[in-house]
Amino acid sequence: MAVHEVLYDEAAGHVRHDEVLSGGIERARDVGLWLTIEGSTTIVDRLPGRAAYPRDRGTTRLFTLSPGQVGRYRANFRFTFTQCACNPSWFYEDWIVHVGNGPVEPDGFIHREPDHDADNRVHLYGGSVRPTAGSPHR
Repeated sequence: MAVHEVLYDEAAGHVRHDEVLSGGIERARDVGLWLTIEGSTTIVDRLPGRAAYPRDRGTTRLFTLSPGQVGRYRANFRFTFTQCACNPSWFYEDWIVHVGNGPVEPDGFIHREPDHDADNRVHLYGGSVRPTAGSPHR
């Protein structure tokens, strides 16, 4: 299994940092996922995280992939730098994670619609509707 993680960190001047993690399916834990192989299918769950918002709901089933299928998981999070209310500094993450069960063509995550799409993005300040592209942020 391989995980390609790409990070643009505000604290580092938004300079691209990428890393390829390889190894067994346990490497998915490094990006907050739990993979379970049952026969020829792969079950993809999201692990609990440390986000300040949305609140942690425990492990969440994202999708089950049959051989040759691709799943996409989208989420966004607001984190606090400290646990102290005296320093309310925040940082944000927006995730798009693709998982394939078996070989995927080199452009299979980009030029193909996923077989499963788990979109867990939320309005990061607790509103009922998350902003869409082109709408003003409130």
